[in-house]
Amino acid sequence: MKREKEELLKEFTEEQVGKLYEIIARYRGKPGGLIPVLEEAQMTLEYIPLSVQKAIARGLNLPLSRVYGVVTFYSFFTMTPRGRHTVRVCLGTACYVRGGKALAESIEKNFGVKEGETTPDRRFTYESVRCLGACGLGPVIVVGADVHGRVKPGKVKEILNSYD
Repeated sequence: MKREKEELLKEFTEEQVGKLYEIIARYRGKPGGLIPVLEEAQMTLEYIPLSVQKAIARGLNLPLSRVYGVVTFYSFFTMTPRGRHTVRVCLGTACYVRGGKALAESIEKNFGVKEGETTPDRRFTYESVRCLGACGLGPVIVVGADVHGRVKPGKVKEILNSYD
């Protein structure tokens, strides 16, 4: 257990690790407790890396493969840190032919990330999608819940820099 805690402290604060152990303790021995533990752990830690999965498996007396299987099955859970803002670039047909690919390339160049990655400062997580349902506004990027239509590649950096 000491080694487990040391491993967790490489990624998380003492307070976060303490909260994780409290969450696990509340659900220990309760049938169906795995998903609630994972949900609360992700809300507390923001992501669920393998080190956290090991602690949860040990604490709930479950095989690591079961914990890992649930984390990788449900899209809600993430094993890597996410940014404060999710940036989605539409690459559906209408957006693509109107310059969606250039928007994607602008994000990759200006923020140093590839599709599916998070910026080192954890400000943005960049994703591409096939359609956002805003074809008349193409090309479109969405930051969180904010839709930006008819975006030119030169405006991408300005748009994203308006988010903290």
